[in-house]
Amino acid sequence: MNRDKRGLPSKENAVLLLNRGKKGLVQIAFGRTGIVILLLALQVLVLYAIFFRLLGRNTVLLYTGGSAIASIMALAVVNNHHQNPSIKLTWVVLILAVPIFAIPLYFFVNMEMGHRLAHHRHEEIKAKTAPLSKQDQTALSQLPGGSQELASYMWDQGDFPVCRNTAATYYPLGDDVFQELLDQLEKAEHFIFLEYFIIEEGYMWGRILRILEQKVQEGVEVRVLYDGTCAVALLPYSYPKQLEAIGIRCKMFAPLRPLVSTHYNNRDHRKILVIDGKVAFTGGINLADEYINRKVRYGHWKDNAILIRGEAVRSFTLMFLQMWNTECWKLEDCAPYLKVFPAEGQGLYIPYGSCPYDSERLAEMVYMDLINRARRYVHIMTPYLVIDNEMATALTFAAKRGVDVSLILPHIPDKKYMFALAKTYYPQLLEAGVRIFEYTPGFVHSKLLVSDGCRAVVGTINFDYRSLYLHFECGVYMEDAPAVNQVEQDFLDTLTKCQEATLAQWKSRSLGSRLTGYVLRLFAPLL
Repeated sequence: MNRDKRGLPSKENAVLLLNRGKKGLVQIAFGRTGIVILLLALQVLVLYAIFFRLLGRNTVLLYTGGSAIASIMALAVVNNHHQNPSIKLTWVVLILAVPIFAIPLYFFVNMEMGHRLAHHRHEEIKAKTAPLSKQDQTALSQLPGGSQELASYMWDQGDFPVCRNTAATYYPLGDDVFQELLDQLEKAEHFIFLEYFIIEEGYMWGRILRILEQKVQEGVEVRVLYDGTCAVALLPYSYPKQLEAIGIRCKMFAPLRPLVSTHYNNRDHRKILVIDGKVAFTGGINLADEYINRKVRYGHWKDNAILIRGEAVRSFTLMFLQMWNTECWKLEDCAPYLKVFPAEGQGLYIPYGSCPYDSERLAEMVYMDLINRARRYVHIMTPYLVIDNEMATALTFAAKRGVDVSLILPHIPDKKYMFALAKTYYPQLLEAGVRIFEYTPGFVHSKLLVSDGCRAVVGTINFDYRSLYLHFECGVYMEDAPAVNQVEQDFLDTLTKCQEATLAQWKSRSLGSRLTGYVLRLFAPLL
């Protein structure tokens, strides 16, 4: 088969690649995405036009009654024990500042049926697949006391078992893991499952796609699940059909449609690749060229990934199948894909995921448990720092009791507003003794936490509201595994390429920059 320089199929075989997928501003504005956005905007305008039509004739009554209603609503929000205090503050500010806009929005967000239907479907799948997970009591008993309690919590709240007979290899850069990923795909004999937040056409996806097409021809089952936001600017809306045409089963999670819904706020931010149930990959990298530094966007892109072999792969397979079935009318039989292939390895592993539809902040609780149990050090790498009061308290308390708490953040941000927002947390953390470093060569996209040389988490979970509250995420918790030392070595190596942030530097920032951050802080849970 003839192929171009990127390794993509030639035109005669390019049913799947009719379009480059990247959309320019003109294509977005006048294509399907532009139409969908326009229809969504029109729906919002119509809803508010009706609202103003009903109440606009009585201006004095409107503002007097509005103030009273806003005060009552603010009290109701403050006393809602299901919401985080930071999120409550954002709602109270909005309700008191612009009640005519914020009150209907609050009711819509909390009553919106699309979100409730998605929640119901997810709970149904979780209940039906729960019997497929089994807790290895011997593995659980091998964990030390505090870790055993954390593992019990993860099992009780998410059906995520402790796994042994597992081995892991940690990769400190997307560049490092790419060839291994290709090699493992070449070995596939039965199935390949890919679930990624971002897929973008280019060198990386082209190389992967060539193998996937080859494997389909060999009779391997291939499924691709990616987040629906890719259809805004990265891939054609018809891309799933293009992949289906060459035998790859494909779905978009929560694609943007011309119907106003809070469901769009919950994205599939996971990165999972499972091959034959024998190996699994997760970590920070998506399937686009900047993640392997084939394309420069924000300086050097510092990312990571981890390869899992053995029993723990089963949990990643099940997580993928649960997500795949969220948009199916009938739950398929998952059992045939869940065969266990033990591997020789040390340590214990708990692959886990988090879901925005329940009230359990599992991903945040795992992070906080590791911070609270640390005795010598907690080392964290994250692209974003937008944390709630509980997380800030955990970090500062750990530093005050003598734990080395160090964070590595980007020096060149991908989103300037997130960078300004992150810096608003610097004074509180620095004054307590937390050390903050910025990666001077470019942008950090790795998400990891390692503590005391014996525990670590690698996955997709950022230290921000979106990851901890609004997105589907995944990661792997490791205890006394060799990969823990690999994660710590990556942190130390990255530290040599960083500059340390100080209070003096923060105070020298312009007034405008600080004010921007403070204003954004009010709306942090929405960003």
